Amino acid sequence: MAKPKKLFKILLGVAIGLAFSYFFASTGNTCGTARVARRVSSPEPPEPPPNQNLIFVGVMTAKKYLDTRARAVYDTWGRHVPGRLVFFSSETSYSDKIPLVALRDVDDSYPPQRKSFKMLKYMYEHYVDKYEWFMRADDDVYVRYDKLEELLRGVDSKKPLFIGQTGKGKSEEMDRLSLDTDENFCMGGPGVIMSRGTLRKIAPYLEDCLSNLYTTHEDVEVGRCVRKYAGISCTWSYEASDDFEMQVIFYHNQSGEAAFTGDLKQKEVHRAITLHPVKHPRQMVRLHNYINGLKVQDALQSSLLLHRDIVQSMAELGYRMDRLEHAQLAPGLELFPRKKGQPDYLGDSGLLGVPVSINRYQPRNLGDVLEWELISKTLYSHRDLNPRKRIGSSLKEGLGDVIREIMEQINSYSKQRGRVIDFKEILYGYWRLDPVHGADLILDLLLVYKKYRGHKMTVQVRRHAYVQQTFTGIFVREATPAGTETSASKDDGIVHQIISKLSDNLAPLSRRPARPAAPVINLLLPLSGRHDTFVRFLDRYVGVCVAEGEPTRLHVIVYAGDDYDATVESIRRTRSEHGLDDDALALVEGGAEPFARGAALQKAVDRLRDDDLMLFVDVDMAFDRKSLDKMRRNAVRGLSVYFPIVYSLYNPKLIGGDVHQVVDGRRGFWRQFGFGIAALYKGDYDKLGGFDLHIKGWGYEDVAFFDKAVASGLKIARSADPGLVHVYHEVRCGAELDAEQRTMCLGTKGNTLGSLATLQALFDKYRRLFR
Repeated sequence: MAKPKKLFKILLGVAIGLAFSYFFASTGNTCGTARVARRVSSPEPPEPPPNQNLIFVGVMTAKKYLDTRARAVYDTWGRHVPGRLVFFSSETSYSDKIPLVALRDVDDSYPPQRKSFKMLKYMYEHYVDKYEWFMRADDDVYVRYDKLEELLRGVDSKKPLFIGQTGKGKSEEMDRLSLDTDENFCMGGPGVIMSRGTLRKIAPYLEDCLSNLYTTHEDVEVGRCVRKYAGISCTWSYEASDDFEMQVIFYHNQSGEAAFTGDLKQKEVHRAITLHPVKHPRQMVRLHNYINGLKVQDALQSSLLLHRDIVQSMAELGYRMDRLEHAQLAPGLELFPRKKGQPDYLGDSGLLGVPVSINRYQPRNLGDVLEWELISKTLYSHRDLNPRKRIGSSLKEGLGDVIREIMEQINSYSKQRGRVIDFKEILYGYWRLDPVHGADLILDLLLVYKKYRGHKMTVQVRRHAYVQQTFTGIFVREATPAGTETSASKDDGIVHQIISKLSDNLAPLSRRPARPAAPVINLLLPLSGRHDTFVRFLDRYVGVCVAEGEPTRLHVIVYAGDDYDATVESIRRTRSEHGLDDDALALVEGGAEPFARGAALQKAVDRLRDDDLMLFVDVDMAFDRKSLDKMRRNAVRGLSVYFPIVYSLYNPKLIGGDVHQVVDGRRGFWRQFGFGIAALYKGDYDKLGGFDLHIKGWGYEDVAFFDKAVASGLKIARSADPGLVHVYHEVRCGAELDAEQRTMCLGTKGNTLGSLATLQALFDKYRRLFR
């Protein structure tokens, strides 16, 4: 019996040993480096394709950021890295939405030194043979994965390299960092990259580095460890292009929480590979959408160049541009197998393939000549009564886009040539815009030429740039508020529309689905005096809105004055005659203080809720139901603000006849630089900061508010609306206005007198009076 008992004990010991082996294998390695937090679908993301084993990205995060920052990273750039991305967090962290490693014996305390060194050790033990490069990143950094791949595929990964934005520490703490004069470190925020060889050299000593920390700075200690055991420091510059290259491509914005919350059309955003810090998930998504927009522009440009190549190549075969749609490369092999209107149509080469030429547009008569406007510190144009005016925000933004594209093309080969050219200013330029043919620009640019190889030099140079922007067609995209969906945007959209059409013809058999109720428009009308004009406006409002059942409410902000009692009586009488309650036609007391339009509108705004649609209107405006429909379509809460372009009538005493019937250049003009009429939701108004209530008297409050809207993340919708007509009234520019307001007032007064042709005719008629 002794032998079987002994055999049983041996087998029992083996079984227990196997059980313990399985247990330790499932919970971590012998060093207890990490424990993988399982996902719902799979423990880890799938293996990347063989040609995508370029880089392993480890993103350090914390338990409290798993559903915010970390999720935003994974849903934007994290899914597209040319390799694998994994998040690293504390031991108690768990997520079923992102690939996560919960590091054993690691918490979320700051600074994350233990987390960083344990993450590097995990990378080495699990992936050192699978990837060429390894990146340490934070959850508040945005990575241009396409540019990152371009950079790394141009560098020898077999060399020991440590790449990032070089740091030496702040001047007041340099002595406390214990760095030698020839030592530096890669700043952790914008991201740090090391080659496979570097990770192999430091991996055996990571525990030793963690046990011998000199400072509380995690990136400094990683840099010290790399310097000590790999013998290298952070790369100062890439291919010795200039000392600031790494500060450019690994970009750290010094604005903190406000970084990347404003205008993204900055050269730093366009040139960088990593952008740091992006503190809010919403800004991460916004930045990702902007970067994707740049990629779309690049794809469209590539498509344009391909169409030009097609036109040039097919011309050698005897095909005219207007016949390319039917061209065949061989019998039965069409050049464009998909025709216009079909899915996957490649575009009209007759439009997209037009070669670049300064004389691409040839006028046939004098009326077809396109006029040029001069751009200098201001804009000079013959189209306005005042030929000298400020450069508008749209043109200014367009020039910025053009200059950025020009400089990117100029510097596309700068590294190979050992030089760089920076833009300084536009000395002058000419531009013209035609709705059919596009825009042409001739620019005289002042540039700074810097040569940093061989004979180094810096010198200013002038260059002319000829730019052509061809309009390629109109694309319509319908935007809807968050949480709503149009029938055409559903998966069964087409079928749904067909069924709806059939249902309309089968009314006895099926009911037509009810249309959603149109949003109520709150018209906010500030008023000081001008009772007769108000009566005209009120009659218009009753005819367009009340009589037609249009869902609107009118809020009249009345200031004390000579016409106060008459205005109040008109409001009371209109309520009584049409059965309107105090909410449908509201009287808002403006008080006895001096009238200021912004302050007056604010009194009515304060009465509304965040989800109320507002229309800022003037007493001189005439409108129709179509105009109100445009307000509803173009003002979308959380998405867009609508500033319609109104048609402003000239002085009828100079024009003569009925000026209300026809919209043309003799009777009036489109007030493109007027922003007083606006439609938006009250919640968006508050987010924009509202009107500047310090502005008194005539004008400028609308311009300041429009500038706020442009600087925000909301879209600006603008369109010319023939149904919105500003009836002429005399403009009085009092001496109490400040200089800027008075200048704007006088400009408006001059513009509303009459067209250039009318004023020229009057001048010719009464020329003798000016002698």
